[in-house]
Amino acid sequence: MSKTATLTVRLDPVLKKQTEKVLSEMGLTPSQAITLFYYQVKNQRALPFEIKLPSQPNEETLQAMDDLKQHRNTKTFKDVESLIADLES
Repeated sequence: MSKTATLTVRLDPVLKKQTEKVLSEMGLTPSQAITLFYYQVKNQRALPFEIKLPSQPNEETLQAMDDLKQHRNTKTFKDVESLIADLES
């Protein structure tokens, strides 16, 4: 039986380069960092960090919020049925 296994991952090239720079500064190779991650998942039986939504809305959301405040690009409906009919059209 092999003492190692291969993992193939597709990443954004910029993210890969930036992350590998940080890992190098920490004295870790990408393989070592991924191995550490796998050990933590195994030991904690969970991701070793919290996953949550960004604290700030993205640009698209900010634009939608502004549109709503300014009554731009919005529709109003007299009832739910009218809303559903518009969504289905």
